[in-house]
Amino acid sequence: MSKIVLASNNQGKLREIQHILADLSAEVIPQAEFDIDDADETGLSFVENAIIKARHASELSGYAAIADDSGIVVDALNGEPGIYSARYAGTHGNDQENLEKLLEQMKDVGDAKRTASFQCAMVYVRHANDPIPIICQGSWTGKILRQSAGENGFGYDPIFFVPSENCTSAQLTFDTKNQLSHRGQALQKLLTELKLLA
Repeated sequence: MSKIVLASNNQGKLREIQHILADLSAEVIPQAEFDIDDADETGLSFVENAIIKARHASELSGYAAIADDSGIVVDALNGEPGIYSARYAGTHGNDQENLEKLLEQMKDVGDAKRTASFQCAMVYVRHANDPIPIICQGSWTGKILRQSAGENGFGYDPIFFVPSENCTSAQLTFDTKNQLSHRGQALQKLLTELKLLA
């Protein structure tokens, strides 16, 4: 396990994942270094999409791969945007447009019903055809604010209020977010599993 490909081109995700996996003896390399484009996310769940992305990166690089699929699940919107979080407004990865669309969809929702959660599925495959991928999940509950607050993070972080910290995800320090977040939770579980493989 000398090298692991990280199946993402999202700079925010890359920074968070590489930071938490720094303890691993393996070198974690972004898929962009192999000129690998994002996989087509054709799954119907976070787990399915993470597996698709991990297999894609592993097949094209020849190395083991880690992928995550994550998003925000809003109770008042029947779970939207869910697996479509990164392309909610139509253009993949346009954080500001996605955030604005969510705020628009939520404009008539009362404060008591603005509950939401960030969900993350993190997958590790030893090779592209690995029949037993390691799957770890994390969940982070909060509420959707009516306007943005904070400069840190990415995606929906500026409107995701974290009750335990009395601020948004985008107002947390990098280290605090990594301890609390859905991705941080899933990564810590994965880190434990990968250390057992080493």
